[in-house]
Amino acid sequence: METNNLLLITMLIIATEAPMAGFAADTKAPQELPAPRLRIPFLHGIFNGQTAGQSEMVSLERANAWINSSALTASDLRGKVVLIDFWTFTCINWRRTLPYVRAWADKYRDKGLVVIGVHAPEFSFEKNVDNVRAAVKEMRIDYPIAVDSEHVIWRAFDNQYWPALYFIDAQGRLRHHYFGEGSYEQSEMVIQQLLTEAGATGIDRYPVSVDPKGLEVAADWRNLMSPENYVGYEKAENFVLPDEMVRDKPRVYDPPAKLPLNGWGLSGDWTVTKDAGLLNKPNGKIVYRFHARDLNLVMGPAVPGTSARFRVLIDGNPPGTAHGTDVDQQGAGTAREKRLYQLIRQPNPIADREFEIEFLDPGVEVFAFTFG
Repeated sequence: METNNLLLITMLIIATEAPMAGFAADTKAPQELPAPRLRIPFLHGIFNGQTAGQSEMVSLERANAWINSSALTASDLRGKVVLIDFWTFTCINWRRTLPYVRAWADKYRDKGLVVIGVHAPEFSFEKNVDNVRAAVKEMRIDYPIAVDSEHVIWRAFDNQYWPALYFIDAQGRLRHHYFGEGSYEQSEMVIQQLLTEAGATGIDRYPVSVDPKGLEVAADWRNLMSPENYVGYEKAENFVLPDEMVRDKPRVYDPPAKLPLNGWGLSGDWTVTKDAGLLNKPNGKIVYRFHARDLNLVMGPAVPGTSARFRVLIDGNPPGTAHGTDVDQQGAGTAREKRLYQLIRQPNPIADREFEIEFLDPGVEVFAFTFG
């Protein structure tokens, strides 16, 4: 690399305080990469105490299935710059990065970039390849998807997070990684540099411009005071009495009289399992006190092909202009498949609010609340 280019990248790193790969003049050996700084208050992932390790491109050969492509191997990808994007279709953190990944795949495809989305599920229903195919179609993803239902590729990369980006150069070496949301311009600069090293010319240096909608809109970090939370007992936090949560058995719950911020409770006949809450009879409710612009819920019918109607209130009233994309102004909606539903997107001012969802039909499973 020319000295002037190295100085320019160094100056940009200092100016933005963004995690950038170390590009050295001697590129004959893989570079030791600094750990990225995490710039978001809530990072979604499996925390096992490990750090990002050397990529194992050969693990792609053990994908359960491929979508939008025939199977790709490490030898197929030699000579290409590869961006590996770990995702799962219910993750709101990943969903907000998707507009940029789609744009990069489109802009740099003809310059030698191959984007591969590695779908590594969090919940058991995300292991179903048909569910992944439906999500890929609904989200307008046209780049190759490796289905990693058993987390084989995930483990080969020593990965811990959704979303996680791994940047592989044309010689198959891991050169940079970034975890979480943000630093999009810096990530795009890494792509441009690796393509330039691979011999690409005529690269447009201006960053991509995106126009996200719905769940893909960036979080309102300034007003976000509610972290992700789960309904299943293995990871549930801040469950508020009067009724103690019973594991794996039906129980009729009474709603809590008062909720602190980020506290929640159940009402009605529920069975709480390791991963979810299952409503046994109609008119069960969940109440949650939160502070965020958006409230989203991972949920869906326990039996495929069925549906569950629900009604949402905020501070005891229909949401009106604060309704999300999956409910109307009166708060009415229907869960027809297991996925991430946007229930609240409120205008300013953002304050502590009490959310309530009542399910008019039984048989719905509720997994996790996320906010934005």
